[in-house]
Amino acid sequence: MARNDNTVLVLGATGGIGGEVARQLCDAGWEVRALKRGAVEGKREGITWLAGDAMDAQAVRRAAKGCSVIVHAVNPPGYRGWSELVLPMLDSTLAAAKAEGATVVLPGTVYNFGPDAFPLLAEDSPQRPLTAKGAIRVEMERRLEDASREGARVLIVRAGDFFGPKAGNNWFSQGLVKAGQPVRAVSCPGDPGVGHQWSYLPDVARTMVELLARRDRLAPFARFHMTGHWDADGTRMSDAIRKVVVRRTGAQVRVSAFPWWLLALASPFVVTFRELREMRYLWRMPVGMDNAKLVAFLGREPHTPLEEAVEAALDGMGCLPTAPVAVAA
Repeated sequence: MARNDNTVLVLGATGGIGGEVARQLCDAGWEVRALKRGAVEGKREGITWLAGDAMDAQAVRRAAKGCSVIVHAVNPPGYRGWSELVLPMLDSTLAAAKAEGATVVLPGTVYNFGPDAFPLLAEDSPQRPLTAKGAIRVEMERRLEDASREGARVLIVRAGDFFGPKAGNNWFSQGLVKAGQPVRAVSCPGDPGVGHQWSYLPDVARTMVELLARRDRLAPFARFHMTGHWDADGTRMSDAIRKVVVRRTGAQVRVSAFPWWLLALASPFVVTFRELREMRYLWRMPVGMDNAKLVAFLGREPHTPLEEAVEAALDGMGCLPTAPVAVAA
C-alpha cells in the first residue's frame, strides 16, 4: 500500500483527546483510521473504524500501513493496569511508526515533572517526577526520542488538565462536577490561592492539527507546551462554572473543597482513587507552562474563551438542560 501523507491512524479515538483530534483531522480533510478493540469495522462519520488492540503490535502495524501520522492517545481505562500496559502499547505504535516513517503524536502531561521544575515548565525543564506514573511518562518520552533517531518522527503537545464536551478520565468531569448530572455543587481540589492550568480539549486538538499541517518544518523530535487557561488563584474555573449554570438554569451553585479525606479512605480498595491521591502535589503548588515556543512557531495558541469553553463542556457532558431556562429578572 502506498503511503498517503494525509492518512492518520488514531489510537484512543473513543477517548477525550483522541476523539477530538480524530474529528478535527477528519474536518481538515485527512483520511482518518481508528483502531478499537471489538469495533464494528466500517466508515462512520468520516472515520474508518478497524478492530484491533493497541497491545497487539501486528494489529497496529496493519492499521498503520500507509499512514504518515499515528496519534497515540490510548490509555488503560480508569488507570487500571497502567504500569503493565502503557509501555507495551507505546512500543506497538513505535514499531509501526518506524516501519512507515510516520510521525507519532503524543498528548503530554505534567506528571513527568517534580517540584524542582515548578512553577513554570518549559520544553527543556528537567523531568524528575515524584510518582511511578510520572516515571512511566518520562520513559515514554525517552522511547519516543530514541524512535525519532530510528526512522520515526515525534510530536509531543503538553497541556494542563483537560476539560471538554466529551466526559473522560479527567478532573473536570470526575472531580469538579459529575458528568450526566445537573450541576448543584463544584468541588475544588486545589489548596486555597494555588494556581492551576486547564486545557480545553478542542483547543489542544486544534493545536495538534495546525502543527501537523506544518510538520515538514518540525524537528524529528518536537515538543510544545500550551498555556491553556491559567486559573491564578484556583477560583476562576469554579466561578466560570457558576456563571454558566446560573445563566442557563437560574440555579445557584455552591463551591466546596474536594473531599481528599474520602479518597484516603477508599484508595486501598479503588485503584483510580489511589492514582488520584498520588497526584495531589499538583494541586498544592502552582504549575503552569510557557508557550513561547508554540507561539513563535504557529504565531498564536488556539484559545477558546473560558466561559464559552465551560458551557460547551457542560453541554456535551449532559450537565445542562438542552434549551436555556428562562430566568426571571
